Amino acid sequence: MTALIRIDRAVEQRLDRLVERTGRTKAYFLHELIVSELEDLEDYHLASATMENVRKGKEKVYPARDVRKGLGPDERQSPKASLRG
Repeated sequence: MTALIRIDRAVEQRLDRLVERTGRTKAYFLHELIVSELEDLEDYHLASATMENVRKGKEKVYPARDVRKGLGPDERQSPKASLRG
């Protein structure tokens, strides 16, 4: 896929300096930025949609204690407890 984007001049200058210093292409860095940030964007928007469904009563929320009841003994351990060894 080819895409056309507009970049602020100051950002473009920073990108140009990075290209000069590393010998990599602008396309390489733009691709890296997209890949690295895409997961965070997906998580944010999916969480936002889930919260909207919760507000509308379309999705249930369960207390942590109820969720822990369904887990095995090793899975019930709190993250802090598991860090203690």
